[in-house]
Amino acid sequence: MPTYNIWYILGDTLVGLAVYIFYLVTLMRALQAVSPGARRMEPGLVFLLLIPFFNLIWNFFVVIKIRDSLKAEFASRNLPGSGFGFGMGMAMSILVALLWIPVWGLFMGLAGFVCWIIYWIEIAGYRKKLGQR
Repeated sequence: MPTYNIWYILGDTLVGLAVYIFYLVTLMRALQAVSPGARRMEPGLVFLLLIPFFNLIWNFFVVIKIRDSLKAEFASRNLPGSGFGFGMGMAMSILVALLWIPVWGLFMGLAGFVCWIIYWIEIAGYRKKLGQR
Protein backbone atom coordinates (compact mmCIF):
# COMPACT_ATOMS: atom_id res chain seq x y z
CA MET A 1 0.00 0.00 0.00
CA PRO A 2 1.53 3.31 -1.02
CA THR A 3 2.07 5.88 1.71
CA TYR A 4 -0.35 8.46 0.30
CA ASN A 5 -3.27 6.05 0.77
CA ILE A 6 -2.60 5.96 4.50
CA TRP A 7 -2.95 9.75 4.59
CA TYR A 8 -6.29 9.55 2.77
CA ILE A 9 -7.53 6.93 5.21
CA LEU A 10 -6.32 8.96 8.19
CA GLY A 11 -7.89 12.12 6.77
CA ASP A 12 -11.21 10.41 6.12
CA THR A 13 -11.18 8.94 9.63
CA LEU A 14 -10.50 12.32 11.21
CA VAL A 15 -13.23 13.99 9.14
CA GLY A 16 -15.68 11.24 10.10
CA LEU A 17 -14.76 11.59 13.77
CA ALA A 18 -15.18 15.37 13.61
CA VAL A 19 -18.65 15.00 12.06
CA TYR A 20 -19.61 12.46 14.74
CA ILE A 21 -18.42 14.82 17.47
CA PHE A 22 -20.62 17.58 15.99
CA TYR A 23 -23.52 15.13 16.23
CA LEU A 24 -22.70 14.39 19.87
CA VAL A 25 -22.47 18.10 20.61
CA THR A 26 -25.97 18.49 19.14
CA LEU A 27 -27.28 15.77 21.47
CA MET A 28 -25.48 17.35 24.42
CA ARG A 29 -26.88 20.81 23.66
CA ALA A 30 -30.38 19.38 23.33
CA LEU A 31 -30.05 17.94 26.82
CA GLN A 32 -28.57 21.21 28.10
CA ALA A 33 -31.65 23.04 26.78
CA VAL A 34 -33.76 20.87 29.08
CA SER A 35 -34.13 22.11 32.65
CA PRO A 36 -32.16 20.01 35.17
CA GLY A 37 -35.38 18.78 36.79
CA ALA A 38 -36.66 17.36 33.51
CA ARG A 39 -33.36 15.79 32.41
CA ARG A 40 -33.20 12.02 32.52
CA MET A 41 -29.48 11.97 31.69
CA GLU A 42 -26.54 14.31 32.19
CA PRO A 43 -25.60 15.99 28.88
CA GLY A 44 -21.93 14.93 28.96
CA LEU A 45 -22.85 11.24 29.04
CA VAL A 46 -23.60 11.32 25.31
CA PHE A 47 -19.84 11.27 24.75
CA LEU A 48 -19.76 7.67 25.97
CA LEU A 49 -20.95 6.94 22.42
CA LEU A 50 -17.30 7.40 21.40
CA ILE A 51 -16.44 4.08 23.07
CA PRO A 52 -16.32 1.36 20.39
CA PHE A 53 -18.71 -1.59 20.83
CA PHE A 54 -20.11 -0.11 24.07
CA ASN A 55 -21.80 2.50 21.87
CA LEU A 56 -23.90 -0.22 20.19
CA ILE A 57 -25.81 -0.68 23.47
CA TRP A 58 -25.44 2.82 24.92
CA ASN A 59 -27.06 4.33 21.82
CA PHE A 60 -30.41 2.77 22.80
CA PHE A 61 -30.19 4.35 26.27
CA VAL A 62 -29.27 7.76 24.84
CA VAL A 63 -32.24 7.74 22.46
CA ILE A 64 -34.62 6.75 25.27
CA LYS A 65 -33.22 9.27 27.76
CA ILE A 66 -33.28 12.12 25.24
CA ARG A 67 -36.88 11.29 24.35
CA ASP A 68 -37.89 11.20 28.02
CA SER A 69 -36.06 14.45 28.77
CA LEU A 70 -37.58 16.30 25.83
CA LYS A 71 -41.03 14.93 26.61
CA ALA A 72 -40.83 16.14 30.21
CA GLU A 73 -39.49 19.56 29.20
CA PHE A 74 -42.08 20.12 26.48
CA ALA A 75 -44.84 19.12 28.93
CA SER A 76 -43.52 21.47 31.64
CA ARG A 77 -43.47 24.37 29.16
CA ASN A 78 -46.83 23.42 27.61
CA LEU A 79 -45.21 23.19 24.18
CA PRO A 80 -46.64 20.95 21.47
CA GLY A 81 -44.53 17.99 20.47
CA SER A 82 -44.62 14.26 20.06
CA GLY A 83 -42.26 11.40 19.41
CA PHE A 84 -39.18 13.46 20.15
CA GLY A 85 -37.07 11.50 17.67
CA PHE A 86 -37.74 8.17 19.36
CA GLY A 87 -38.85 6.21 16.28
CA MET A 88 -35.99 7.35 14.09
CA GLY A 89 -33.50 7.03 16.94
CA MET A 90 -34.51 3.46 17.66
CA ALA A 91 -34.44 2.57 13.97
CA MET A 92 -30.93 4.04 13.76
CA SER A 93 -29.81 2.15 16.87
CA ILE A 94 -31.16 -1.18 15.62
CA LEU A 95 -29.72 -0.76 12.12
CA VAL A 96 -26.29 0.22 13.46
CA ALA A 97 -26.33 -2.79 15.80
CA LEU A 98 -27.15 -5.04 12.83
CA LEU A 99 -24.28 -3.57 10.82
CA TRP A 100 -22.13 -6.55 11.83
CA ILE A 101 -24.24 -9.09 9.92
CA PRO A 102 -22.24 -10.32 6.91
CA VAL A 103 -23.55 -9.16 3.51
CA TRP A 104 -26.73 -7.60 4.97
CA GLY A 105 -24.58 -5.32 7.09
CA LEU A 106 -23.88 -3.07 4.12
CA PHE A 107 -27.61 -2.44 3.62
CA MET A 108 -28.14 -2.02 7.35
CA GLY A 109 -25.27 0.45 7.46
CA LEU A 110 -26.64 2.55 4.62
CA ALA A 111 -30.14 2.60 6.11
CA GLY A 112 -28.67 3.33 9.54
CA PHE A 113 -26.70 6.24 8.10
CA VAL A 114 -29.88 7.77 6.63
CA CYS A 115 -31.73 7.30 9.94
CA TRP A 116 -28.78 8.85 11.80
CA ILE A 117 -28.92 12.00 9.66
CA ILE A 118 -32.71 12.28 10.10
CA TYR A 119 -32.43 11.73 13.87
CA TRP A 120 -29.71 14.38 14.10
CA ILE A 121 -31.93 16.88 12.26
CA GLU A 122 -34.93 16.02 14.47
CA ILE A 123 -33.02 16.50 17.72
CA ALA A 124 -31.52 19.77 16.47
CA GLY A 125 -35.06 20.93 15.67
CA TYR A 126 -36.30 20.12 19.17
CA ARG A 127 -33.35 21.95 20.68
CA LYS A 128 -34.13 24.96 18.53
CA LYS A 129 -37.76 24.94 19.72
CA LEU A 130 -36.59 24.88 23.33
CA GLY A 131 -34.20 27.75 22.68
CA GLN A 132 -36.97 29.99 21.36
CA ARG A 133 -38.82 30.05 24.71
